[in-house]
Amino acid sequence: MVLRRRYVYATRYTTSLETAALTHVPIGKPYANVQVWMMDSASQVSPVGVPGELCIAGEGVARGYFNQPDLTAEKFIPHPYKPGARIYRTGDLARWLPDGNIEYLGRIDHQVKIRGYRIELGEVEAQILKVPSVQEAVVLALADATGSTQLCAYFVAEEGFAANVLREALVPANCQAT
Repeated sequence: MVLRRRYVYATRYTTSLETAALTHVPIGKPYANVQVWMMDSASQVSPVGVPGELCIAGEGVARGYFNQPDLTAEKFIPHPYKPGARIYRTGDLARWLPDGNIEYLGRIDHQVKIRGYRIELGEVEAQILKVPSVQEAVVLALADATGSTQLCAYFVAEEGFAANVLREALVPANCQAT
């Protein structure tokens, strides 16, 4: 199995010399074929300036997660204004700015994005716990000296073993990242 990156762009923002001084650069405004909302935990639309979960609909939104009907039902909810359509709950925390741009504020869950891949830290922990001698595990996303984010796993095992043993247990022999 070869992993390939697929990107869906929902917003755009044009930078300029004036925006170079901003401490928080917005993620922009929705493309013409995309609709965006910030929704609270009760799936109510948040007003301008109030943080909420970034939700998108329109062209490019997937039909769901492959072979994961429960996750699909959780993240792809009925469109509030278009019967039969769905919107995607991204898990991103954002808010509308008064000028119509969107400011990204972080995540509302434990998902991280590393080199273009979205990763659920809990899923990585669950896989580490499947290694026979591992008793406890926690995974963090940490920045290295260059600012690049990497996964860092801490675990307690019944017996000592080399880190490459854990890597081999986690990455199938027929799987290679590109």
